[in-house]
Amino acid sequence: MPIVPDTKDWTWVIERPCPECGFEPGAASFRDIPRLTRENVAAWERVLRGDRAELILRPDDATWSPLEYAAHVRDVCRIMLARLNLMLVLDDPAFVNWDQDETQQQRDYNAQDPATVARELAAAGQAIATAFELVAESDEQRTGRRGDGSTFTATTLASYFLHDISHHIWDVTGR
Repeated sequence: MPIVPDTKDWTWVIERPCPECGFEPGAASFRDIPRLTRENVAAWERVLRGDRAELILRPDDATWSPLEYAAHVRDVCRIMLARLNLMLVLDDPAFVNWDQDETQQQRDYNAQDPATVARELAAAGQAIATAFELVAESDEQRTGRRGDGSTFTATTLASYFLHDISHHIWDVTGR
């Protein structure tokens, strides 16, 4: 049975705690994001060392497998890096819409090689962590917009991003 697409607007996580994973927006400063991103990537590297049969197992019909979540987090790192870069070079850019569920189906995340996903996730995580490190304090309030009209600053994009990757490691490990 295919996963039902997630159509929730998760932007509320930049303003209030997530009751599922416990993420607290504002608990980490903008300058903490690179370190926390690298810690998250290291947790995914540990997950991806598991047995392939376990990595592709969906716990139920409504939940992605650990490998699918890891591939998604890799792609989130890539998408958010592109969005951050747009914010830093353009005035209030509009972001291209990204459908995570369509991407998961098109790229067949569960058929991907866990070692390859681990390498790609490490590279993507390092790239966005470094990009956040390089954002000047004077650029932290630069803006960009999603197609649905949600506006982000570099700071709120960082918080939104950190919640996403933190929530998904919690989905898989419970911590």
